[in-house]
Amino acid sequence: MHACPVEAIRMVEGKAVIDYDLCILCGACVEVCPVDAIEFEQPSKNVAHAEAKGGVWVFCEAVGDKINDVSFELIGEGRKLADGRGVGLTGVLIGQNISGHAETLIQHGADCVRVIDNEGCRYFYDEVYARILADLIEREKPEIVLAGATLMGRAFFPRVAAKLRTGLTADCTALAIDNDGHLVQTRPAFGGNIMANILCPSRRPQMATVRPRVMRPMARDSARKGEIIREDLSADLLVSRVVVEESVEEEGGAGNVAIADIIVSGGGGLGRPENFKLIYELADVLEAAVGGTRTVVDRGWISYPHQVGQTGKTVCPKLYIAVGISGAIQHLVGMQTAETVLAINKDPNATIFRVADYGFVGDLFEIVPKLTEEFKKLKNG
Repeated sequence: MHACPVEAIRMVEGKAVIDYDLCILCGACVEVCPVDAIEFEQPSKNVAHAEAKGGVWVFCEAVGDKINDVSFELIGEGRKLADGRGVGLTGVLIGQNISGHAETLIQHGADCVRVIDNEGCRYFYDEVYARILADLIEREKPEIVLAGATLMGRAFFPRVAAKLRTGLTADCTALAIDNDGHLVQTRPAFGGNIMANILCPSRRPQMATVRPRVMRPMARDSARKGEIIREDLSADLLVSRVVVEESVEEEGGAGNVAIADIIVSGGGGLGRPENFKLIYELADVLEAAVGGTRTVVDRGWISYPHQVGQTGKTVCPKLYIAVGISGAIQHLVGMQTAETVLAINKDPNATIFRVADYGFVGDLFEIVPKLTEEFKKLKNG
């Protein structure tokens, strides 16, 4: 029991019992068991999905009364993959009071939407969502399952893959079907210096999370029809060791950098926390989200939800304005796929200029206020 790093082994009526929902298959217990009572064998194939037949699935993230935009992007991409395989496309909705979204997903390209609308899913619990989705997948056996690389997707999708004993490629920027019918999952690696094409040839389903704002949604077709299936849940699927007492929306606005079309980010070059007002003023004129580097987050100049980079959020806006940011690789990983990058830095050799489409070399305290004024003039006609 003491060897288990996740406390998955407990005594029940004098016997040691392994909780397989907690077990991470590390094998630590096998080595130390004094009576060799535990055997650990990895199956050569996941038999449950040897005959995947359920087509392409997309987990569609519904928050409150709104569907995350990445879900429409994935429905559009899933449509291409499904057509390439000659199979159907299914959207999966989990939450409370979300049934009304099903028709919208069909109009954006889904053939079928499976809806889990339950009071127990009012708040997001990663272990509950993982258990529900894994149960659905085991019953219906899709060959491909996709989700957005959002906070929610990153939190629970790896759990689903672990339960199904299959692979998962995170933060993909492109998907395709090869000549053998495998899903080719493309993602940046080594700080974006190479693009890796990843296959999962012997396990099903093939699972991937996809970076928001890198794929285009299909145009909405109000005449499009499809099937809506409302799933019933057994009580054991809703059991959670976590209880959400209250969900509070962050105050202060400044936008969600994960889905923003325009982001204005500040770095350590701003010098002092009060100088961050320059970032907010420019962002306000552009109706942009405000971002920051890990440096300014660690210093308390801006809160963590606005952090862009390897340990923050990966963003892909139409315009990214980097103010006083030198361009550490950890930051570049999170923003270098932006359509257009404008950098402002006094150091002409700053790394940020290597990924910038446009750059101002000079004092940000002179340049940013002038930019703000010019944008105000343009906005006011």
